[in-house]
Amino acid sequence: MSLEYVTEKRDFVRIHTDIPIRYKFLSKTIDIGEEVHEGVTTNLNASGLLLVGRVPSISWIPALLMEEIIIGLNLLLPSLEVPIKALSKVSWIESFPRGTDRCALGLSFNEISKPQQDEILKYIIKAQISK
Repeated sequence: MSLEYVTEKRDFVRIHTDIPIRYKFLSKTIDIGEEVHEGVTTNLNASGLLLVGRVPSISWIPALLMEEIIIGLNLLLPSLEVPIKALSKVSWIESFPRGTDRCALGLSFNEISKPQQDEILKYIIKAQISK
C-alpha cells in the first residue's frame, strides 16, 4: 500500500499580518447592492489573501464559490498612501461561527496591476527582513 502526500504549493511567500481592507461584493447576474464593508487580512501574499469580514447573506455562499459574485478590494498597506486595488475570487470559505456575521474568505487575485502586486511583494520582503 502506498501513501500519497499532498504538499501545498504557493507561487509567493505568505506573511501573517493584520491589515485593514475595504471590500465590495460585485456581480453581473445577482442584485447585491453597493455596500462597502470593512475587514482585515490575517495573511497576505502577492497572489491572494485571507479576508476576515462580513458576508451579508449566507445564501451568497454558492455564488461566491462559483465566481458569480467576486470581491473588489482596497488593501490599505501601511507603507503606501493609496490603497492597493484588486478584483478577487473566493477560493474557499471557513465555516461561520454560530452567532457571528464574520467569516474567513480565502481570496485569489483575479485582476491586480503588476506595479500593485510589486508593492505587496516589497511589503512582504520588508516584513520578512524585520522579523
